[in-house]
Amino acid sequence: MTRRLSAIVVASVVLWAASYAGAQQEITLIAPNIVDEPIQELAKAFEAKTGIKVKTTIGAVVASKDRVVHGEPFDVPIVEVPYDAEAIASSNVVANTATALCNIALGVAVKKGAPKPDISTPDAVKRTFLAAKSIAHVNPNPTGAASGIAATEAIQKLGIAEQIKSKITMGNGGARTMALVANGQAEIGMTLLPGMNDPGIDVVGPLPREVSPPIVVIGFVSSHAKDPAAARQFLAFLASPEAAAVYKANSMQPGR
Repeated sequence: MTRRLSAIVVASVVLWAASYAGAQQEITLIAPNIVDEPIQELAKAFEAKTGIKVKTTIGAVVASKDRVVHGEPFDVPIVEVPYDAEAIASSNVVANTATALCNIALGVAVKKGAPKPDISTPDAVKRTFLAAKSIAHVNPNPTGAASGIAATEAIQKLGIAEQIKSKITMGNGGARTMALVANGQAEIGMTLLPGMNDPGIDVVGPLPREVSPPIVVIGFVSSHAKDPAAARQFLAFLASPEAAAVYKANSMQPGR
């Protein structure tokens, strides 16, 4: 009888320990701030579905990438293209787990009610920027803001950087840049589409891909993942149809 009771106690302890371990299961993620809102929403949805806690770390684009490259042990690292190449070269991510989650376009906005310029082709964008009296975009420095980098590269690609240099104002972040457009300080403004939510602006649309390819966001399973299976499960969820709906609701497109 005593042996039987002991066996029951041992079995109960094992079951309790397994249950406790499951309840305490946690995976960590690092992502650039351009996907902050959808990633936070999806992390909560994943927790509700699986009971696995997701601890998120959101940071500036380049700083987040550097933490991955330097080997900080996040289970699911998320980076932008082309920084995925650095992440793979560092051996801190499992290369064959690379998964395109979403892409984010650089857009153009004008003051609410103002005529919308033609940005349908690279030549049209060039004419529009040359004719504009003032242009605002996000300052790419010092944190490596993704929209600022994209805007700078787009202007350089058009070959008009020197010609329009004197009429460019750089804002600290997308919200402040769009405020410059809303209050009339800038005739045209550029930032990533998810940041174009100022009620005082009208969104003209995304720049042509030839001028500014959308920023692609890539997720990996870390080489240092504590629970690779759980990390893979979460990464798959971030690329699921449910996740696609969340990206679209945040003015992003799923996949590449």
